[in-house]
Amino acid sequence: MSNPQTYEFTSKTVQTEYPLIDNDPHFKRVVRYARPSDYVHGTVAAAAGPGLLYTMEKMAPSHVGKGGFARAMRLCGVIGLTGGFFYFYQRSILRFYGMSENRREIDLDMREMVDRVKAGLPLYGESQLTPSMQGVAARQSRYSALFMGVLPWFNFVNHNQHGVDTAKYYQQAEKELETERLAKGGA
Repeated sequence: MSNPQTYEFTSKTVQTEYPLIDNDPHFKRVVRYARPSDYVHGTVAAAAGPGLLYTMEKMAPSHVGKGGFARAMRLCGVIGLTGGFFYFYQRSILRFYGMSENRREIDLDMREMVDRVKAGLPLYGESQLTPSMQGVAARQSRYSALFMGVLPWFNFVNHNQHGVDTAKYYQQAEKELETERLAKGGA
C-alpha cells in the first residue's frame, strides 16, 4: 500500500542583517540575478591563478621543457575558471540568503514573482518530480552554498520550499491588479 502523504518541514531561517529572499534558489535564478560586480570578481579570481603562474615563470623560469609550461597553464586555467565561477556564484547566492546587501535582488524577486502570480504560473516553476522528491531535493540543497568550498552543490529542482512566506507576492499582485482595474475604469 502506497502512502501518498508528503511531509513539508519548515526550514530553519538564519538570522541575518538583511532580509531572506530564498534559502534554496534555483541555479538559473542565482546566475540571472548576479550583479556586474559578481562577474568582475569571478573573472578576476579566474584569471588570478594563471596570471600568477605566468608571472612566476617570467621571474624565475622553471625550465620544464617543451610543452611542460603549457600543460601547467591549462591546468591552472581550468582550476582558475572553476574557482572563479564558484566565487561568482557564492557572491550572488549570499544575497538570496540575506548575508550581504540585497535591495536590488529583493526588488527583482518581487517583480518576478508578482508577474508570475499575475500570469497564473507557479511561483517557483513546474517540476517533474513528485512532491516527496521535491522535498528531498530541497532538504539536500538548502543553504548548500555555505559549504561551497568543500562540496559544491547546486539546486536544479523546481520546488515550493524556499523558507519565505509567499503571501507577500499574492498581496502585491492583488494591489497591482486593483490599481490597473481602477486605472482602466477611471480613464
